Amino acid sequence: MGILEDKANARLFYKYLSKVYDRINPAIWNEEMRNDALEWFAIREDDRVLDVGCGTGFATEGLLQYTDNVYGLDQSRHQMEKAFAKFGARNRVRFHRGDAERLPFADDSFDKVWSSGSIEYWPNPVDALAEFRRVVKPGGRVLVVGPDYPENPVFQRLADAIMLFYGETEAQRMFEAAGFVDIEHHIQQNKPGTPKAITTIARAPADKAAGRAVETADNADASPDADADASPDADADASPDADADASPDADAEADA
Repeated sequence: MGILEDKANARLFYKYLSKVYDRINPAIWNEEMRNDALEWFAIREDDRVLDVGCGTGFATEGLLQYTDNVYGLDQSRHQMEKAFAKFGARNRVRFHRGDAERLPFADDSFDKVWSSGSIEYWPNPVDALAEFRRVVKPGGRVLVVGPDYPENPVFQRLADAIMLFYGETEAQRMFEAAGFVDIEHHIQQNKPGTPKAITTIARAPADKAAGRAVETADNADASPDADADASPDADADASPDADADASPDADAEADA
């Protein structure tokens, strides 16, 4: 596990990165790449969309071009403060502070779930993807953008020490383990010589109970007592319209 896959380290990292994030991010994930991903995602005007790891709101801004029903979630209050400055804390976007691995929303709350530049910091990415499947409606689609695994052995060792980098084979494994179907991958790059991104789009089964059965079978050897408080049914009554946790100062230490 890379150093930034620890949630406390990631929060500290973004406390400082948030000051310059919007200036350096386009070198890796720019507007053209974002817009290509948005076209692949095929958002409808009436879709309710969740942006997990919304950060300063770069992807959120793109989502708002397609639908006015956008929710943003992030664990970094410093990143969210930048997003609040763009959209307001309770105006165009409904913001929540929380953890990708324990989403504070009821089952089947969203038509689509988007996440760009966040998966690389998740200690347990399959758990987070299973949460995506839980909160998206049956047949709903999810899109996740992460860093493609480098080809150079030196960069591979560096990448492994920092955070999660992965290729198409690993992406396929993670999404299948989380119970998704119709999985497709796109490799994106700003320009030659810059880091590549892997964008994965997948669909929750129309029969989501079948997807849960797949995940249960894959984790049959897991202890039944492990992470008892991380049940997908926790917070099941949490409406996506409840914005009580939108303050960047709320539950400042509750994300770990």
